[in-house]
Amino acid sequence: MNETIRPILTGCKALVVGIANDQSIAYGCAKAFRFAGAEVAVTWLNDKARPHVEPLATELGAAITGSLDVSVPGQLEAIFGAIGERWGKLDILVHSIAFAPKADLQGGLLDCSAEGFAKAMDVSCHSFIRMARLAAPLMKDGGAMFAMSYLGANRVVQNYNVMGPVKAALEASCRYLALELGTHGIRVHAISPGPLKTRAASGLKDFELLLNEAAQKAPLGELVDIMDVGYTCAYLATPFAHRITGGTVYVDGGHNIVA
Repeated sequence: MNETIRPILTGCKALVVGIANDQSIAYGCAKAFRFAGAEVAVTWLNDKARPHVEPLATELGAAITGSLDVSVPGQLEAIFGAIGERWGKLDILVHSIAFAPKADLQGGLLDCSAEGFAKAMDVSCHSFIRMARLAAPLMKDGGAMFAMSYLGANRVVQNYNVMGPVKAALEASCRYLALELGTHGIRVHAISPGPLKTRAASGLKDFELLLNEAAQKAPLGELVDIMDVGYTCAYLATPFAHRITGGTVYVDGGHNIVA
């Protein structure tokens, strides 16, 4: 499919946060941006993740790379500082990170600790707001910001537990940021992919059952992949979508419309 994509994002600069390996949604986004002509900056979580992500960054020709753990003070500022120094601007931001302690994720919401809930909210939601605050001044000619959500933000999904309320907060944050940043030409999108076999999703209990149900219920009759998500984000980052902002865009084969 990439052979048919014209380089409509040539000259654009994109920061993609959340690549863990070649099965990551964030990797699909970075590839789609590159196919469309954009330059990308890529981060990895820590030294343990670096060997899995750095080769992908090299493949993508990433001009800026580095470690980024949003829970470590100063690391967000450092990566945006590098972007400002190297590029002087930013056009696209992808936030594709989420975390909850395993005990809090796999237990019910009633059993979720205050500490676990706060950690999940900080990493999975508030970090997007912090990124938006740093990215906005670099989006001098407007831009597009993306945060990855899931159907469990709006509907009870078995075993999604604490991440349901957290993703609901993330989608609400996208709407409010879209309002605040709209006059600057910055569009904000919550992207809600269908279930995918990513490393993050593997932490959910009975995830294979969720995958099978999604494939059976989706009107298109199959699961989506990371490039489906990436191509959607690439489209939304182009001038073709310059009047779209603030909504939740489902990339799930239509699964969200089926009860």
